[in-house]
Amino acid sequence: MTGKIAKYSSAKLLCGLLLLALAAPSYSELIIRVTKGNDQPTRIAVSPIAMAGVQTAEDISAIVEGDLNRSGLFETIERRNMLSFPGRAADVYYRDWRLLDAEYLVAGNLSVLQNGRYQVEFSLLSVTAQKTVMTHKVSGTINQMRDLAHLISDKIYQEITGIRGAFSTRLAYVTATRVGDKFTYRLNVSDADGAREKLVLESPEPIMSPAWSADGKELAYVSFETGRPAIFRQNLVTAQRQQLTNFTGLNGAPAWSPDGKQLALVLSKDGNPEIYLLNFESGKFTRLTRHFAIDTEPTWMPDGNHLLFTSDRGGTPQIYKLNVATKATERLTFSGNYNARPSLAPDGRTLAMVHRQTDTFRIASFDLKTGRMIELTETRLDESPTVAPNGAMLMYATKQGDRGVLAAVSLDAGIRYVLPSKRGDVREPAWSPFLR
Repeated sequence: MTGKIAKYSSAKLLCGLLLLALAAPSYSELIIRVTKGNDQPTRIAVSPIAMAGVQTAEDISAIVEGDLNRSGLFETIERRNMLSFPGRAADVYYRDWRLLDAEYLVAGNLSVLQNGRYQVEFSLLSVTAQKTVMTHKVSGTINQMRDLAHLISDKIYQEITGIRGAFSTRLAYVTATRVGDKFTYRLNVSDADGAREKLVLESPEPIMSPAWSADGKELAYVSFETGRPAIFRQNLVTAQRQQLTNFTGLNGAPAWSPDGKQLALVLSKDGNPEIYLLNFESGKFTRLTRHFAIDTEPTWMPDGNHLLFTSDRGGTPQIYKLNVATKATERLTFSGNYNARPSLAPDGRTLAMVHRQTDTFRIASFDLKTGRMIELTETRLDESPTVAPNGAMLMYATKQGDRGVLAAVSLDAGIRYVLPSKRGDVREPAWSPFLR
């Protein structure tokens, strides 16, 4: 058993650091490339927003096009092929768009409000039915044009698919750069499309396991800056940070509770990796598991009363369910010789995980009601799945050549895209909740 524990521990706690060390000497900038879309995508045209003479650094319509294309469910019509550029529904000649086989059209215009704010009024029109499906308004400052574009994409996506759009969410991830024999690790936050990357933390020591608070305003993460792993929390607006743990041994895998009042985490301060709860108000740590095996990687269920976690108490790493109040545990996965790093979809039913059936690590989905396991990826060395807050896609880390990249796949495996950096290595993705 000791050999199994050592192998599993090094694989989950140290392998990520070794992969990070492969980074090239450069900052990363994520790029979206759709590799597989829907077999019958909805053809949609996004007419350039009529800007009323206002100059902005962002092309709102191009951002909306990018969002919709990235979902894999839409095929946008190139601007150069458009016969007209209507800014209002009243300006639309449906014949022009039928000639382009468009099923939907987005037309919008920008107007100047008081107090330095701007408003975009846009309409979604059905070319097939020749009618306006929806008209909506969004407003913001000149520096929020990208935010407005993502909001427009969210509204369009939801109106057509019935699923809430997640284009206005954010990503957290870790990059590493190398200069000579020295490495620099960076915790970054960006838009869901990889744009507007912002540095949260830079360190010569490894950074791991970023986790979002329920309101999307804070991150918890593991940093080795003190010479050993420690868990920190950091406010993304004020940059204020607080060290939460400083125990000997392992301090890792933080996971915020749905109400934001507690943090599930893994500590080995008593000699063995176990799941604990940290109550933010009292500062008290409560031990939840007691087993000689390794218990790690907690993730909350939506009810806030149960946790899922990884344990090798059955001989191989598998997913277990824990009742926080009673501490009763139940094994959930039995297929494959390795199931770890659980990430639960918002429906509380679909579980994404790292799965190994033979000798290849892939991302799989597991239905908690039916017990059905589906492999979603076809690459190797896939890890760190994180599910979008609308449950439509999940992101994970994988290898492309000799570099680490982020990739995404729909939970039915019908849509895929990758987010490689221009240079360098990127790992440990975490998809934010819907921002409040």
